[in-house]
Parts: sequence; C-alpha cells; structure tokens
Amino acid sequence: MKIAQVAPLTEAVPPKFYGGTERVVAYLTDALVELGHDVTLFASGDSLTKAKLHACWPRALRLDPDVKDYLAPTFMELEMVARRAQEFDVIHSHLDYFGYPLLKRLGVPSVTTLHGRLDMPELQPLYGLYGDMPVVSISDSQRAPLPQANYVATILHGLPQDLLQKGPGTGGYLAFLGRISPEKAPDAAIRIAAKAGMKIKMAAKVDKVDEDYYKTTVEPLLPQGDIEFIGEIAEHQKTEFLGNAAALVFPIAWREPFGLVMIEAMACGTPVIAFNNGSVPEVLEDGLTGFIVENEEQAVAAVAKIHTLDRDRIRAEFDRRFTAHHMAQNYLKLYARLAKTQRTGTNP
Repeated sequence: MKIAQVAPLTEAVPPKFYGGTERVVAYLTDALVELGHDVTLFASGDSLTKAKLHACWPRALRLDPDVKDYLAPTFMELEMVARRAQEFDVIHSHLDYFGYPLLKRLGVPSVTTLHGRLDMPELQPLYGLYGDMPVVSISDSQRAPLPQANYVATILHGLPQDLLQKGPGTGGYLAFLGRISPEKAPDAAIRIAAKAGMKIKMAAKVDKVDEDYYKTTVEPLLPQGDIEFIGEIAEHQKTEFLGNAAALVFPIAWREPFGLVMIEAMACGTPVIAFNNGSVPEVLEDGLTGFIVENEEQAVAAVAKIHTLDRDRIRAEFDRRFTAHHMAQNYLKLYARLAKTQRTGTNP
C-alpha cells in the first residue's frame, strides 16, 4: 500500500527526548516500511525515518526558538498533504482534530489516531460536527468520555522489538519515568518508595506549565527519602535505567490513554506497579507483568512481592503483544477495511 503518515511538528519523529505521539509515529512508520509498504512521512525536517520524508518545517517546533506561531507550520503541513493526497491509498493522521476539515473533503481513505485525553468539554460539540470521521482509540478506556466518536478500532501501541533489552533488575531501586506533572503523580511515587524502604530514581522532565507543581509539591519531598533525580533521559539510556530497576512505579492520577512507559518497562523485563486507572488493566496483567493497585498502601505491599514475578515472562508478554510489527499489522488490517469502504460505500 501507499500510505501517508502525518505527524505533529512539535517534536521530531522520533523525538530527541520526551514525546510519546511522535515516538509511536516513528515506530509505526518504520515497521510499515519493514513490512514492504510505500510510506511517506509528513513531519519536521530533523526527523529520522525509513520512509520517504516530506519535511514540512526545517526542525521540530519545540526546538526552534524562532517560531512564534505554532499553528502556521501545521496549516502548511495540511496543505502539503492535500496537494499530494491522490498519491496515497490511505492517509493516517496523528494531528488530532486539526485534519478533519481537510480529510473530509479529499476523497481518499483516512483515519486519525487519538493520542490524548478526550474529556475536555469542547470535544462534545466538536464531535457533533465530525461524528463521521473514522478514529482509532489507543485503549478502550480512552473512549469513555467521548462515546459518540466514530471509533473504527482500538490499536495498542508497540515498540521495535530490539529497541530495549531485558535487564537483570539488580540495581536495588524503583524507577519513575515520564513527566513531572500532577496527573503522573511523582509525589506518590516518592512516598511509595520511602514507605517501602527503597531508593527511587526519577528520570523525568519538568515542563514550564508544571514548574510550580514541582516546586510546591515534589521538591519538598526530595530530602525525605533516598531519591536520585536524573532529569530527562534519551532513548538509548532507557535499557540501563529500566533494566536495572526492581520495578517501575506508575501511580497514575488520571485516565491515562495508554502509558507507553509501561511497555518500555515490560521490554526490559521490569515489572510495573500501577494504579488502576485508564488503560492500565488493558496493558498490564496483574500478577504476571506487574501489580495493579488501588492506592499507595497497596503499592507499598506490591513492592514486597516484585521478586515473585518472572522477568523472562514479562519480556515474553511484551514480545507477544507490544512490538511495533504487531501494531503495524493491526493498522494494515484497518487500512484495508477503510480502502474497501471507500470502494464499496459500506461501513468500515
């Protein structure tokens, strides 16, 4: 198939550091190429891909200090997609609802993966207008706040099979990986580690919008336990960071649409202790790949049981369910359905 992948321009594909959506787009795009398909990636010019790159802006917007209007490059990207639309069998957008007015009118099969939260009140009237746009959820749980959207599939994320390696888990610490923000609850992770009597290493970024939260809620906790704050880490550092951890702590405080860090830990054979929220029960199997808990006290109790989990089994579950090729094959089935729908006028 000839496939267009349309990525956000905020980060490169893959991102240099933090950026879940762009990483998934990178993994999917490369996997589609490896499976023999003709793929064009619309993204920033500093992206690295096995597909044909159509550079819509010279570099990632977050790393370009000269950019003052982030929407202008995105509108340029949409026009570039429109001018080439007839070259493709399917257009796969990762721009949320930004592409809808265009995709409705191109006459080419299209689908949009919804990567973020769907509980904002403005989305209700928006999907009253765009309720016919085919969309993919990244977990069944993600759909709950917006049941009226035209979901054509739920497709879980995947990572390249050789991206991360199984580690021994002998570092004697718990890991926290992601963003310092209220919904990720790093303060809970710190308290869990302290109550469990374990060191915690935190590899996390602090966005400007979360600086006050960090200073008022997280920073005061740092002297109270055995805590090593590493800051943002790159992809090549994750095997060592996660592979040496006894467990990943994921005390999520919101309806997490997916939680890529959970499958990163699984790829390293590292069990995950996660709060029962959002996608967690769809990604983890309690007692096999980690422990799903309801509160901090249960999380502390779970730390004492992590030695009972088999790191080889955890890695095997990653290989079975969460590789990029598995994700790409699921999308290919969907693309074929969408193309058939376009030809026959039936529902996907």
